[in-house]
Order: sequence, then C-alpha cells, then structure tokens
Amino acid sequence: MAGWWSLLLFTLTVLTEGAAARPPTFRSRVIELLFPPSCYCKWKHGGYTLRDGSKDQLQEKYFTQILDHFNYNSLGNGTYSQRYLITDQYWKKNYGPIFFYTGNEGDIWAFALNSGFIFELAAAQGALVIFAEHRYYGKSLPFGDESFNIPNIGLLTVEQALADYAVMITELKKELGAEKCPVIVFGGSYGGMLSVYMRIRYPNIVAGALGASAPILSTAGMGDAGQFFRDVTADFENCNPACKDAVRSAFQQLQTLAQKEDYARIQAVFSLCKTPSSPKDIHQLNGFLRNAFTLLAMMDYPYNTSFMSVMPAFPVKVACETMLNRSDVLSGLRDAVGIVYNSTGEHSCYDLYSLYVECADPTGCGLGFNSFAWDYQACTEIEMCFESNNVTDMFPPMPFTESMRVEYCTKRWAVVPRPGWLKTQYWGDALSTASNIIFSNGDLDPWANGGIRKSLSESLIAINIPEGAHHLDLRASNAADPDSVIKARQKEAQLIAQWVKTAREGTF
Repeated sequence: MAGWWSLLLFTLTVLTEGAAARPPTFRSRVIELLFPPSCYCKWKHGGYTLRDGSKDQLQEKYFTQILDHFNYNSLGNGTYSQRYLITDQYWKKNYGPIFFYTGNEGDIWAFALNSGFIFELAAAQGALVIFAEHRYYGKSLPFGDESFNIPNIGLLTVEQALADYAVMITELKKELGAEKCPVIVFGGSYGGMLSVYMRIRYPNIVAGALGASAPILSTAGMGDAGQFFRDVTADFENCNPACKDAVRSAFQQLQTLAQKEDYARIQAVFSLCKTPSSPKDIHQLNGFLRNAFTLLAMMDYPYNTSFMSVMPAFPVKVACETMLNRSDVLSGLRDAVGIVYNSTGEHSCYDLYSLYVECADPTGCGLGFNSFAWDYQACTEIEMCFESNNVTDMFPPMPFTESMRVEYCTKRWAVVPRPGWLKTQYWGDALSTASNIIFSNGDLDPWANGGIRKSLSESLIAINIPEGAHHLDLRASNAADPDSVIKARQKEAQLIAQWVKTAREGTF
C-alpha cells in the first residue's frame, strides 16, 4: 500500500537527474509523461485550469509538533518540525469549513498533487485546505537522519500520528481565527484509514470523514489472506481471461527454468543486470514481478497518470495486450512489468534488489527512507499477512504467515507484532456507534474488499464505484472519468455539505 510513494520518488529522481544534459526532446517527453495533458481539468468554480492539485496555490509550512503525546517522562516537551501544505485561496474566512488531508506513507506533495477533488470541493464550498505530512515520512522526521534507528522509530504509531493531526488542527484553528469552522478530514488508502480513525478518535475535532479506498478490515487482520492477490488476478481476468492464463503460464515456465537452474536463460529473458544464482534470487524475482501487477491493478485509471509510477490510460488493458501480443509468455511478462518499472526506457536491465525490496508488506514497501517507516508499521500495528497461492490467483505460491512476520520483524526491528491491536483500538467492523463517515471504494481496486462495502447506517455510507481504481474519486475531474465516479463525487459533496451545515449549527 504500500510504500509505492517511495517508488514514485525514485521514478522522479531517475527522470530528472541529469536532465539538463539530455536532448531537449527527451526533457520534453519527461514533462509530457509526468504531467500529461489528460491530467488537466477545467474547474467549474472560478474557471481555474489546474493539474490534479496545484503546486502553485499551496504554501509549504512547518508546525512545531510534540514528539511523544502520551509519555510525559520519555522526552519531556520535546518537539519536531512537521510539514504541512495550506491554501486559503477559496476560503470564506472565519466561516468556511476546513478540509484536512490526513497524510499517509509518503511525501505530502505526492498526495496533494493527486487529490484534485479536494480543491474542487473547496472552491465550491469555500473551504480552507490543509495537507498534513505523516510523522517519519517525507521531511517530517522527528529525529532527523537518526529517525529510523532503534529506539527512535518507536514513536511511529497510528496513535501518535492521529494525535499530531488533532493538535495541528486545534492550534491552526486558533492561529487562523477559525475556531468555529467545521473540519472534514480526507484520505486515500492508509490515509483513508487515518481519516476514519480521526472521526472515531476525535469526534470533538472532526465533523466528518471521507475514507477513500481505506482497507480498515484487512489491515486489522480481518479477512482472507488470499483476497488481495485474488482480486488483483480478477482485474486481469475480467479484462481478458486469456491474460490471466498467460500470466500464470509465464510464472510456471519461470519456475521450470529455476528448477533446472537455467539461470542464464532467466537473466536473458527478463533483462536482469545480474545472473540469478540461487532460490533466493528467484524468490526476489517473483516478488518483483508480482508487485508490478499489484500496481497496474491499483492504478487502473482511464487516463495517463504519474501517480506512484508513470502509467498509460487503462494500464491493465495495456499490460494484457502486451502479454498476449508477444511471441512467448516470458517475454510478454517481462514487457508487461516494464510498463511499471521502465515506462521511460531508462533501464537497459533490471537490478532486482534495488528496484524491489521485500518487507513486512507483501504488496510492497517501496524504496528509500519512506520504505523503512512503512516496513516498521507493517511490523507493529498494520497487519498484512497477504499471500499468493497459484490456486485462486495467477501468481506463484508466496506465503506470508503470522509466524513468518514475527520472524522477520524480530530480526529487522527487534519488535514482535501484536495481532488484533488495530481492531481493538479502532473498532474493526464494530462501527455502529460511529457517524459521519464515507467509505468509498472502486471495484477495480484490489484493496476494496478489505474495506467497508455496505452502508452501516444513515451516516456510515459506503459508496462503490464500479469503474474505479485506487481512490479514483479523490483525483481531479477528468473528461475520461466514468459516470460512476462522477456520481460518487456528487454524493460525497452532498454529504459533506450537510455535515458542515449540521456542525455549524452545533448539533454534531
């Protein structure tokens, strides 16, 4: 859920490093790939022409945040600098609502530039917009370069992150003279989980929450370990049943080559920088390949995007056509994953251990410092014992059991996971006493069935988007949007407007 933000930053780095020395045609192509024309939209309110979130309108600031909200002795009143982005461009000062994005596992700019719906809604409802960065991600590092050392990383918890947001909201409202302005929280994926949790934990501060693609059940250890990769497979099967069969056949042929220890052939077929030499290398290759299909399914948007990775429109369809149009399934598999790992043609070969790092999240932790933080969270509170089995999915058998998680996390972080804690602390599916939460999910998103798919009450609303991928509804309006996401956004806007009205009347 993964730490794909780290992959995005890696992609940006690869694309921009040394760009000045490259031919202008290449640089133009980089810009076109990162910010394709289809990512632009015309807002109905005010006539602004913007990408999915505008960097120009946001100010980057830092908030002096408490290091440890729950232990007065450990660090006293120690603080760190927490980054946030803010714009009052649309705000009806001292009256309009505050739209607050609960940042998740990555650089906050990546979320702000891919959540245009929040800006559209702010323009319509006169809202102040704030995007807050999650502690231990991006530039919000409590202990600087030593943040990921033990025991410093121990302050990376969901509870601490929520407290950060509660304190920030409270103090900024005072600073801006906005004490009477209702707050609505937004988030996608893990950020969507945090939005749900904010409404549950701090209903005195937050009037409502939109949790887009928020897998609050599967990440709390509730559900089927095979669900995620089964649903990834279903996306490709629904596109073309032959596609699923081709992918499965390719993995089986890879396994046959591995059993014969024909490592030179494997290196040649998959354009690897180094020749595999052990079952460990083959396991790494399988994880590398499987992860690409995870991202293709999550990012199956109807237009070009640069969110997490540079992607064409309908990437699942493009991958399936690639698989089925090659002379053999192995080269098809190589080229299909190249849509994710090599969309710009920068790589002449794949370095398996630098492009993919195995961790406590089988869907991937990404790369760089952000991946360390997400790996730690997956070793503590966030439960993701997902596995592929080659029976209900098209991938090779790759188990990840609770005992395997314990072994890994004890060795990597000197921690023992506590299964069930997230469910205990944030209610799991026992949400009947909660209110004013939207759970939106797209049927194309493999995370969807790990979340809430049916409305639980008149104010706990599930919105399902048949043609939607991973939190498509948070993205800016686009001419290619399916009707289902347009209607979903309209419903979300109506509910949020009502929550704001009710909160302003002092009845929430």
